[in-house]
Amino acid sequence: MTVTMNRNDKELAVAINGRLDTLTSPELEEKLEPELENTEKLIFDFEGLEYISSAGLRVLLSAIKVMDEQGEMIVKNVRPEIMEVLEITGFVDFLNIE
Repeated sequence: MTVTMNRNDKELAVAINGRLDTLTSPELEEKLEPELENTEKLIFDFEGLEYISSAGLRVLLSAIKVMDEQGEMIVKNVRPEIMEVLEITGFVDFLNIE
Protein backbone atom coordinates (compact mmCIF):
# COMPACT_ATOMS: atom_id res chain seq x y z
CA MET A 1 0.00 0.00 0.00
CA THR A 2 1.12 3.52 -0.73
CA VAL A 3 -0.45 6.61 0.79
CA THR A 4 -0.08 10.04 -0.76
CA MET A 5 -1.21 13.05 1.25
CA ASN A 6 -1.62 16.56 -0.12
CA ARG A 7 -2.60 19.47 2.09
CA ASN A 8 -4.14 22.71 0.90
CA ASP A 9 -4.68 24.84 4.00
CA LYS A 10 -7.47 23.07 5.96
CA GLU A 11 -8.14 20.50 3.22
CA LEU A 12 -6.35 17.15 3.20
CA ALA A 13 -6.46 14.78 0.22
CA VAL A 14 -5.40 11.19 0.86
CA ALA A 15 -4.86 8.83 -2.08
CA ILE A 16 -4.54 5.15 -1.24
CA ASN A 17 -3.08 2.63 -3.67
CA GLY A 18 -3.02 -1.11 -3.10
CA ARG A 19 -4.58 -3.05 -0.25
CA LEU A 20 -5.93 -1.58 2.97
CA ASP A 21 -5.98 -4.56 5.30
CA THR A 22 -4.79 -5.83 8.69
CA LEU A 23 -1.14 -5.36 7.75
CA THR A 24 -1.40 -1.91 6.16
CA SER A 25 -4.18 -0.15 8.10
CA PRO A 26 -1.92 0.66 11.11
CA GLU A 27 0.41 2.51 8.71
CA LEU A 28 -2.47 4.61 7.34
CA GLU A 29 -3.77 5.32 10.83
CA GLU A 30 -0.30 6.41 11.98
CA LYS A 31 0.08 8.80 9.03
CA LEU A 32 -3.49 10.12 9.16
CA GLU A 33 -4.01 10.78 12.86
CA PRO A 34 -1.62 13.73 13.30
CA GLU A 35 -2.80 15.30 10.02
CA LEU A 36 -6.46 15.41 11.05
CA GLU A 37 -5.88 17.94 13.82
CA ASN A 38 -6.03 20.98 11.52
CA THR A 39 -8.27 19.50 8.83
CA GLU A 40 -11.77 20.72 8.04
CA LYS A 41 -12.18 18.78 4.80
CA LEU A 42 -10.81 15.27 4.34
CA ILE A 43 -10.92 13.68 0.89
CA PHE A 44 -10.07 10.03 0.39
CA ASP A 45 -9.26 9.08 -3.21
CA PHE A 46 -9.87 5.36 -3.66
CA GLU A 47 -9.01 5.20 -7.38
CA GLY A 48 -6.00 2.97 -6.65
CA LEU A 49 -7.54 1.05 -3.73
CA GLU A 50 -7.77 -2.61 -4.73
CA TYR A 51 -9.03 -4.18 -1.50
CA ILE A 52 -10.34 -3.08 1.90
CA SER A 53 -10.76 -5.33 4.94
CA SER A 54 -12.56 -4.75 8.23
CA ALA A 55 -9.33 -3.27 9.60
CA GLY A 56 -9.37 -0.70 6.80
CA LEU A 57 -13.03 0.05 7.47
CA ARG A 58 -12.13 0.67 11.11
CA VAL A 59 -9.64 3.37 10.04
CA LEU A 60 -12.36 4.98 7.91
CA LEU A 61 -14.77 4.88 10.85
CA SER A 62 -12.21 6.57 13.10
CA ALA A 63 -11.70 9.30 10.51
CA ILE A 64 -15.47 9.79 10.17
CA LYS A 65 -15.83 10.28 13.93
CA VAL A 66 -13.14 12.98 13.94
CA MET A 67 -14.38 14.73 10.83
CA ASP A 68 -18.02 14.74 12.00
CA GLU A 69 -16.89 17.10 14.76
CA GLN A 70 -14.60 19.37 12.77
CA GLY A 71 -15.69 19.34 9.16
CA GLU A 72 -16.52 16.93 6.36
CA MET A 73 -15.15 13.75 4.83
CA ILE A 74 -15.56 12.75 1.19
CA VAL A 75 -14.67 9.47 -0.51
CA LYS A 76 -14.22 9.61 -4.28
CA ASN A 77 -13.23 7.41 -7.21
CA VAL A 78 -14.53 4.23 -5.56
CA ARG A 79 -14.05 1.09 -7.66
CA PRO A 80 -17.03 -1.28 -8.01
CA GLU A 81 -15.42 -4.01 -5.89
CA ILE A 82 -14.76 -1.53 -3.05
CA MET A 83 -18.25 -0.04 -3.42
CA GLU A 84 -19.68 -3.52 -2.97
CA VAL A 85 -17.87 -3.86 0.38
CA LEU A 86 -19.10 -0.42 1.46
CA GLU A 87 -22.67 -1.37 0.49
CA ILE A 88 -22.60 -4.75 2.25
CA THR A 89 -21.19 -3.24 5.44
CA GLY A 90 -23.61 -0.31 5.43
CA PHE A 91 -20.85 2.30 5.11
CA VAL A 92 -22.66 3.84 2.13
CA ASP A 93 -25.35 5.01 4.54
CA PHE A 94 -23.04 7.45 6.32
CA LEU A 95 -20.16 8.08 3.91
CA ASN A 96 -20.24 11.01 1.51
CA ILE A 97 -19.29 9.19 -1.71
CA GLU A 98 -18.72 11.11 -4.94
